[in-house]
Amino acid sequence: MNVIMVILDSFRKDHIGVYGNDWIRTPNLDALAGESLRFTRAYPESIPTIPARRAIYTGIRTWPFRNWIPQKGETYFPAGWQRIPEDETTLTEILKPEGYNTVLITDTQHEFKASMNFQRGFDVFDFIRGQERDHYRSTLSIPESQVNRYTVPGNDGSMRDKVRQYLANTRHRKGEEDYFAPQVFTRSGEFLELAREAQPFFLVVDSFDPHEPWDPPEEYVNMYSDGYDGPEPIVPNYSKDDWITDRELERMRALYAAEVTMVDRWLGNFLNRVDDLGLAENTLLMVLSDHGVALGEHGYTGKPFPALYPELTDVPFFIRHPEGRGAGETSDYFASIHDVAPTVLGALGIEQPGAMNGQDLTPILDGGAPEEERPHFTLGYDDYVWARDEQYIMSARNDRTEANLFDLEADPDMKNNIAGGNPDIVKRMFEDYVLADAGGPLPKY
Repeated sequence: MNVIMVILDSFRKDHIGVYGNDWIRTPNLDALAGESLRFTRAYPESIPTIPARRAIYTGIRTWPFRNWIPQKGETYFPAGWQRIPEDETTLTEILKPEGYNTVLITDTQHEFKASMNFQRGFDVFDFIRGQERDHYRSTLSIPESQVNRYTVPGNDGSMRDKVRQYLANTRHRKGEEDYFAPQVFTRSGEFLELAREAQPFFLVVDSFDPHEPWDPPEEYVNMYSDGYDGPEPIVPNYSKDDWITDRELERMRALYAAEVTMVDRWLGNFLNRVDDLGLAENTLLMVLSDHGVALGEHGYTGKPFPALYPELTDVPFFIRHPEGRGAGETSDYFASIHDVAPTVLGALGIEQPGAMNGQDLTPILDGGAPEEERPHFTLGYDDYVWARDEQYIMSARNDRTEANLFDLEADPDMKNNIAGGNPDIVKRMFEDYVLADAGGPLPKY
């Protein structure tokens, strides 16, 4: 059996039709749901990009980020942002001795920095340059007026710098096929032509879109916005949302929605190629995201550490089995991204290393249950923690300050923080869930 894993960075679950969205067009993901087991309560075990991918590749939780040291050569330092530890075995390193050809196609530049090692175990890794802050092309040719066109007055200096580099990197674009998601999925489709002669294979298609900057072709933007004549808010500050006007925020949401639809279209092109080549008949497909992004729903934009609301924490997760097992079904198991590697190995009948602490989710495909029950789940983002069970969601700093508590039965939209009136519930969830899952006191950074 071949395996294809598609990672969509910063893709919000609530922006997909089959997950309840009625205004954003995601026909290909919606169609995929009819062929897949779909998880309704899937979460990253940690946020953001790099810790999440460490968990995906190793099947090992990265939170609570013990023994974390800021990575030399990096300029972004959320806890856990580091290379894959040398003593941990990656999924690709397990599959290679089993005869698998291993391929990574991605525009996620963080994985290819000199300070990182995420290409471990891949026979081929195709890195598409130019996303976000990738120092790919000189910014000297980008005038301030152009930066002003793609930022709003409230954007901070860091985001203006991001836009300046991104504009330099993308100034050669001529058509939609030159945008990043189209490049990633087109090259992945081209690989499939070769893959027919190189089975079995393990292919990771890692699209950084719909991560910001959000500048999709006008065709997509016009689906969600018209009459706007101001500067384009293609990047969010990672902060409270008091930096942006209501009109700009509305436009930013439209730009993100447009980016989502563009990604869905090119993902659909790729999945059609899988089908056309007859590979769906013997290929396990997994599609998921690492986290979402806030667009002002709870007073935050971007991915600031305290914003542990569904906009960041809730992710889509699909498993399509070539035999149709679980097709069209849903599961409310608390699935997570560190379950990916154990699930792949379980589907292939390959024994997993003892170090993996994710769960093999394949029993759910046949109506069963994973080995481990999960009546609750926890995750971490820098020095903030989050926990949920059937009734409550709690978040706080590592020292239990700044606590939020929401009763999901009475307040499913999480508008009313009841932590102040329920310190006993906060204490119980922090101690029984967070500290228990962390295996002791949380580290201080």
